[in-house]
Amino acid sequence: MGETTKPLNLILLVDDDDVTNLVNSRLLTNMKVANEIKAVRNGKEALEFLKEACSENPKPGFVCPDLIFLDIKMPVMDGFTFLEKYAEEGFDRLDHVIILMLTSSASFYDLEKLKNYTKVKKHLSKALSEADVREILKNYFAHKQNKKPQA
Repeated sequence: MGETTKPLNLILLVDDDDVTNLVNSRLLTNMKVANEIKAVRNGKEALEFLKEACSENPKPGFVCPDLIFLDIKMPVMDGFTFLEKYAEEGFDRLDHVIILMLTSSASFYDLEKLKNYTKVKKHLSKALSEADVREILKNYFAHKQNKKPQA
């Protein structure tokens, strides 16, 4: 990452696997890509967080994420149900939020189904690597990374 790189405000990890969340949090923290990394264990918790963080008047201390890593298979509310509720709640209007699926068990059926969700930019296999993170920043956040003050 270059010296002029501006960190993202918040990355939200949505995964029921605590080890995955820990490993990904550590990688993202070590790479200094975000001011804050928050992990929740299912789609329901993620929606509750977004309602507090991304509303017109966010609750104090809540930051709307720039990037969401979403697992597909989770108890309570899986990734696909989360995506449906995300659209129903009107979060699709949040153009700055990038959603990436991060899963260990995407079947052909899951990958085909993902094509129905235009908000999901890409599917990645667990676990995240430094190369994955660099590519994500370059592909989806380059406009934020290289903003120079206007003269």
